[in-house]
Amino acid sequence: MTSEELANLAHLRRARDLIDREYARPLDVATLARAALMSTAHFSRQFRATYGETPYAYLMTRRIERAKALLRRGDMSVTEVCMAVGCTSLGSFSARFTLLAGETPTAYRARGHGELASVPGCIVRDLTRPSGRPAGQQTEQDRRNARGAGSVALGT
Repeated sequence: MTSEELANLAHLRRARDLIDREYARPLDVATLARAALMSTAHFSRQFRATYGETPYAYLMTRRIERAKALLRRGDMSVTEVCMAVGCTSLGSFSARFTLLAGETPTAYRARGHGELASVPGCIVRDLTRPSGRPAGQQTEQDRRNARGAGSVALGT
């Protein structure tokens, strides 16, 4: 990796860290590109090439991840959670949540989460983190891993 590539990676991490910290704020690509010291088009291309998803998809994944944690607590309505994570449209929030989590926010909130009560928070985050792609959608890498795991488990 060249020194320029390392510098670009550091700038991209700065923008990604901004998303992680300020997910509830209105963030647009121009703001994130400024944080990364890049033009908007270059930033979008580099972000996707580096992290495998667009800046907007990454932002929404972080918002849905936080929304899942708030919904598990059960003391906020879906609308309150929507606003708390920085979404302004309940319909768009619900559609994105359903796409990534595989169930509506209301169904997720109503479902019992007692099995996670004794699990450390850092593990819960990993277990419940949205993948950034629609629920149930496998990538070719997932299919290869499943075939490989099956072969090992069967001893073939």
